Amino acid sequence: MSEFVRPRLWLSLWLLGWLVCIALSFSHPIRLGVPVPDGDKVGHFLAYLMLSWWSMNIFHDRRARVFAALSLVALGIAMELAQGAFTSDRMMDAGDALANTLGVIVGQALVLSPSRRWLQQLDQRYFA
Repeated sequence: MSEFVRPRLWLSLWLLGWLVCIALSFSHPIRLGVPVPDGDKVGHFLAYLMLSWWSMNIFHDRRARVFAALSLVALGIAMELAQGAFTSDRMMDAGDALANTLGVIVGQALVLSPSRRWLQQLDQRYFA
């Protein structure tokens, strides 16, 4: 992990994000109010972008970052398969899985931006 004063906090928040993502995948669909066809893809993209970006912030090692990214892609695909198999008000949608994957890719690409240190800066400011 990257150097944090409170590493467990940041890792726990990331894992909580996973749990929220899983819970939302099985809950009644949320209407985002995006007035475009397939507007729910925006929510999928943003959720997985955030989880991916967070992993870029908390994991220092490239190998850990790749593992986190692949795990998120697998989660996105698994959630779509599970929706098709285990829910009556949700359906499996390959477009959602694609939006999830694109979110992961963009989140990973943010390692090239200054935003990859934002959590460390917050950690230093409030916990050092």
